[in-house]
Amino acid sequence: MYAEDRFREIYGREPETAFCPYRVCPLGAHIDHQDGPILGFALDYGVHMAYGVKNNGIIELQSMNFPKRVQFHVQGVPETKEGDWGDYLRGATRAMGEKYKLTKGLCGVIRGALPSGGISSSAALTICFMKALSAVNGIELTDSEYIYLAKKAENEYVGVASGKLDQSCETLCRKDSILYMDSQDDTYSNIPSSPAMKDFKIGIFFSGLERNLASSAYNNRVDECKASAFALYSYAVTDRRGDYDLGEGLKFKDMKLRGIPEEIYKEFGVRLPSSWQKRCNHFYSEMHRVEKGVECWKKGDIEAFGRLVNESGMSSIVNYECGSPWLIKLYSILVDLDGVYGARFSGAGFKGCCMALLDGEKSDSIKEIVEREYLEEFPDLKGKYKAYICSRADGVGKAEGGRF
Repeated sequence: MYAEDRFREIYGREPETAFCPYRVCPLGAHIDHQDGPILGFALDYGVHMAYGVKNNGIIELQSMNFPKRVQFHVQGVPETKEGDWGDYLRGATRAMGEKYKLTKGLCGVIRGALPSGGISSSAALTICFMKALSAVNGIELTDSEYIYLAKKAENEYVGVASGKLDQSCETLCRKDSILYMDSQDDTYSNIPSSPAMKDFKIGIFFSGLERNLASSAYNNRVDECKASAFALYSYAVTDRRGDYDLGEGLKFKDMKLRGIPEEIYKEFGVRLPSSWQKRCNHFYSEMHRVEKGVECWKKGDIEAFGRLVNESGMSSIVNYECGSPWLIKLYSILVDLDGVYGARFSGAGFKGCCMALLDGEKSDSIKEIVEREYLEEFPDLKGKYKAYICSRADGVGKAEGGRF
């Protein structure tokens, strides 16, 4: 059953609809929160919402994926989160309400087309809801507002220290391109596919285990990166004050690895704890992979691009130290298969899913092989493991490029 059908059953009238796609990031893993560049695709699967206006200001929503109906008033959002899926909606309403006067609520049904975990379903849920809430209140949100208000909701209300990768891909991507975005200055462009590019599909392989970013090691990794940046900054300012122009008196909260030149890491990185050195190794090497990936994309060399994706996946395991036995098994199966150009974890990489760029003509057979080999290793996940073959899609904003 679709969200529209369920809405008609409950409310007995025709709904309005909203949609936001999911996203994957083939290169730029784990570096957007440190102001690094990313490459991204929006998918032709996403979050659907069927809704109708409620003039009394009440938000009344149910999900076809999660239990518990969510209900609150647009001008009475609880001060603290309640620990359910509705926190993303509450956080978005609070963020929007700080900028716009919200008077009308809505009733509706939300349905996610894929399992959650690794495809930024939380950002898609938030943006889809924001589209509906802005529509009933006569507000037209800009691309930058979708990105920053959704990010604000996730950071400040839900408590996830995410960067802006998820919201940006789901807003700015174009289906015939790859999104390049620099998280440091918010510049972006949609780089068209080269005529020389071979046809490819995007495979999404769910481990069968979902995860919650706020309760995972994600926030710890963000803190380790910030701490590494602050330590490197302190070493450089103290030991080589005249050689590096880093500014004076920077605070820990403002620290990002992007603000620390790689030569500083090469000089002082040996002083860092070994785990912090690994985080830095991932950050700087992933920066290089993104730039090389842009070159490969422009040439239409999907094989070389895919090798960079594989390298990113291995760095996530070795240097960023994310992953789990389930995801690592999926990754190891995928990288050895004929017809898989490249694979890596998608999202935080602790449970969730793997993404892979696939030869379009071999995608169905790849899907069958991965399922067989994965379930041989984890038979208890039969019925929970899922795989989908996706294509690229437009983001919510259908932006052309520039700065948001």
